Amino acid sequence: MARIKGVEVPDNKRIEIALTYIYGIGRSLSQKILADAKVDMDKRAKDLDNDELGRIRDELNKYMTEGDLRREVNMNIKTKMEINSYQGTRHKKGLPVRGQRTNRNARTRKGKGKVVANKKK
Repeated sequence: MARIKGVEVPDNKRIEIALTYIYGIGRSLSQKILADAKVDMDKRAKDLDNDELGRIRDELNKYMTEGDLRREVNMNIKTKMEINSYQGTRHKKGLPVRGQRTNRNARTRKGKGKVVANKKK
């Protein structure tokens, strides 16, 4: 397996897809990186030689990915929580941040449903 930016990219996938295993790189950025590095997108990751891997690594260093990007995102969230912005308070409460409904959905953010005691008539 080729190791790029501390991530093991899968050998049996096309390099265009394999690069998306790195945090912060999607399909379009992957295509742009490969075009700038002059590497064929249809090549499998296991078929790359050291020269091509070096060019890809050099091109990747121009972008913020993996640990740096994760740190940046977490710092942005912490800043919002500290200044008590609307999004920050939603992060604190564990509720959806971007305006989604919560009265019948949002189980991913809110967690498992809480049981309410029976009401007798």
